[in-house]
Amino acid sequence: MASFRIADIHRPVSTDVKGVGPSITNVVHLSSYNWIESPTPTIAVPGCPPLWSPPKSAKKVDKDSGLIYVAQNAARYPERPLEPLFRALFIENPSYDIRAVDLITDRNNLRKLIAFINPSLSKHELEPFTIEVEVTNDTAIFCRAETKTIDFIKPHEFKGYGHEFEKAFTTSQIVGSTGHHRIISYDFGGLKLIVRYETDAYIEPPRPQNPVQSENGDLLNMMNNLSLAQPAKSSYIPTETWLETKKQGKQIPIHSTLEIKTRVLHKSIRMQEVLPQLWVSQTPNLVRAYHKGGVFRPPDVEDVTLEISDWEKDHANDLGRLVILIKDIIKVVRENEGSVVLKHDGRGDHLEVWTRGGSKMLPADLYPKFDQREKSIQVIDSDL
Repeated sequence: MASFRIADIHRPVSTDVKGVGPSITNVVHLSSYNWIESPTPTIAVPGCPPLWSPPKSAKKVDKDSGLIYVAQNAARYPERPLEPLFRALFIENPSYDIRAVDLITDRNNLRKLIAFINPSLSKHELEPFTIEVEVTNDTAIFCRAETKTIDFIKPHEFKGYGHEFEKAFTTSQIVGSTGHHRIISYDFGGLKLIVRYETDAYIEPPRPQNPVQSENGDLLNMMNNLSLAQPAKSSYIPTETWLETKKQGKQIPIHSTLEIKTRVLHKSIRMQEVLPQLWVSQTPNLVRAYHKGGVFRPPDVEDVTLEISDWEKDHANDLGRLVILIKDIIKVVRENEGSVVLKHDGRGDHLEVWTRGGSKMLPADLYPKFDQREKSIQVIDSDL
């Protein structure tokens, strides 16, 4: 089925912001999962990110090579890249009311829209991008779309040390894991969002000084380790899926999550480069690791909570325009049969809206969870 252009959405030029701009509030961790290397698409829920475990002295790291995931969810499950989000969410929260959510999206989509709003916030020049959008009742779903979902670095190529650094300076907590994804919700500009993103690592909280607290902590660690060592099939059995799920891992709080950036010593990683990404996922810890010829000294972990808050205040106008843009997108999609493709050419001041053919984004058994009729029945029952 041929796709054709049906509308344009222009970059908002002004906002209704007067004084304080929109901010992220009520951040809640909902679920998480790890992709597992397997012949069939398999995730472990809640999974666990690698543990930050740097060596005590400088370490030589190999350059990145071989298979690198650009968008792992789409690479491993191209038919329905968003399905793992929903399966993990309902395994951890079987009664979660998805109808109260305005937007479900990957972090990457919001980063692209922020860069579209203000191209100076893009690390490089603003690049072309595509986002698929589907609206069901009151909830919009933004699906990341990439021209390629994997990259293969040949032996003679050089594309940095980032992936090998992570292997050398962290310890995997899940056997066969190829990436940890987290799912959070928060309020932003009158909208309720669910955001999925990949996390590089987590930091172990300091051990408490109080002996009683220490004993309780040791017991909790034993329970967590038991969860890691004895995975079990989840009792949540979807009716229509090719995705395998297993219950394995442990929950890691948001305040322990960590983003890792690497670069050659003479080129600094500016905080302003990474803050938009950290803001979207509310990731409070950052490692900026520098190398000379592939040799890294153990870097510090920086608490960037204050920097994220300051960035949000400094970009109140941009974030106000982001809210307007999201609402404009949802409005246009509703007016066009609830399913479109957004395209930006990397140059203009507008997003192109194209018809979207093909199948629905999610398997059929998930759509009743968006059904307003269920909500009405529940309200009637509660009044009895």
